[in-house]
Amino acid sequence: MEENSFERIYKVVKQIPRGTVATYGQVAALAGNRRWARVVGYALHVNPDPENIPCYRVVTKDGRVSEAFAFGGENEQVRLLMEDGIEFVDGHVDMKKYQWFTPQIY
Repeated sequence: MEENSFERIYKVVKQIPRGTVATYGQVAALAGNRRWARVVGYALHVNPDPENIPCYRVVTKDGRVSEAFAFGGENEQVRLLMEDGIEFVDGHVDMKKYQWFTPQIY
């Protein structure tokens, strides 16, 4: 059976290491289509298994959290990222320091 786009996105998000974040565009590219950034957002908003699919590790390209984080709002996303050891500077993640390095898409 062929994986659908959401399944491919969830598979990528499961791989984001603790202590790092990925961007919506980065997840989209790793899932197979660079144009899926919005699809990534939709998929994460309906995440069927937040315990095992760490959607909170996905942020905007400039390190901002989602105002519409589906599992407790943006403050909860910030709390979860801080639990992972990620620091915030002026309200956003320092992407140079914390972005998951995935050389296959750069």
